[in-house]
Amino acid sequence: MITVTMRNPEDHKDKIKYYIKPDDHALARVWVKALEEIVDQQLHLEKNYCHMGWPFPDRTMEFLCSTLRRHVKVINEFHYTGIWKQAGLEDHPITDNYVPDQIRWPATYGVEKGKAGWRPKEEVMNRLHNHFEVLQGTVGAESEYYKLADEKTKYAIRQLNNICHELESLMLSQWKWECDREWIRPSQITTFFNAKRYTLEDTHRQGFITNEYDRKFGYVYMHWCQIGKTLFEVFRDEDAPKLDDATCEAITHLKYYSGEFDIEWGKDVTRHNDCPWHDEEQSKFKTWLKDNGYDPTDPKLSLGYLPIGKVELQGSFGTTNKMAIWEVLATHLDIYSIEVNGKIAIYDYSWSDMNFEQQQMKSLGYEVD
Repeated sequence: MITVTMRNPEDHKDKIKYYIKPDDHALARVWVKALEEIVDQQLHLEKNYCHMGWPFPDRTMEFLCSTLRRHVKVINEFHYTGIWKQAGLEDHPITDNYVPDQIRWPATYGVEKGKAGWRPKEEVMNRLHNHFEVLQGTVGAESEYYKLADEKTKYAIRQLNNICHELESLMLSQWKWECDREWIRPSQITTFFNAKRYTLEDTHRQGFITNEYDRKFGYVYMHWCQIGKTLFEVFRDEDAPKLDDATCEAITHLKYYSGEFDIEWGKDVTRHNDCPWHDEEQSKFKTWLKDNGYDPTDPKLSLGYLPIGKVELQGSFGTTNKMAIWEVLATHLDIYSIEVNGKIAIYDYSWSDMNFEQQQMKSLGYEVD
């Protein structure tokens, strides 16, 4: 059993606990061992990219946009030093203005078609994510931009990805709050700096076949610990294009696992249930894969999410009711400690600390003034 202690960020004495029961299969067993190593090493928990999909968090749209603009300014200042250009790299300034009205549609957009507003402007957000992919590169293949950047700029580049996903998640949650609250998608993304990655073996991939893209409330899933677009993301984000050699080369299938993990706090999205849109999307996705020469049953393609455990809902919260659990969690969105196999790590810091970014940079091995 794994114990996670959460605290109220406004009252540090107010704490709750929930308990994770790992699954009994090969991947879950090695995941517990890897998490135990992370806890034993007291690795830095990335608290600024942890609780996603809550509609009214302390990390507001205005705060995230302001933080993003600050990091973009750092990147552009380094760009104009000319170091990248002198190395023969193409100019890559970031010119979008990241304010709420520029990255999401107004509240009234699409209402006449039965859709609520506040959804993200996909073109702007796709450009933002592309900036990150170009400037960062992928696991094991860092871009020349990233290699030549100073440490302050490297840290800023890293934040492009985190804030992009956090903003998208927040906008979609606020949209769902207006049109269909039951389908808000809160989750916990539990990642650590310098967490060791291990090669994903064939015996670890069975969840791709049995689970596919299903998600269940209170279930724990292996965190996707590498950079790069998957087949499903290309299908969904780029309107199921005909794949060419360049696109195929850019697609990444999952190669690694770590002790990191995600928890689904949203309503079940499962096949043959009460979400026919999920069945329809999966059917179209499989057809698209076959049309492009892929076998949808090949576990090496990493098509789906890998379940590794479940939160003991009744034992943790005294209920299995989703809305009641949301009400408790919403005021305790700060991980205070994680305990596994008798080892415990305490994370007595917060993203709102004045020196939080300095703490992060130090944990990443950067020199801090």
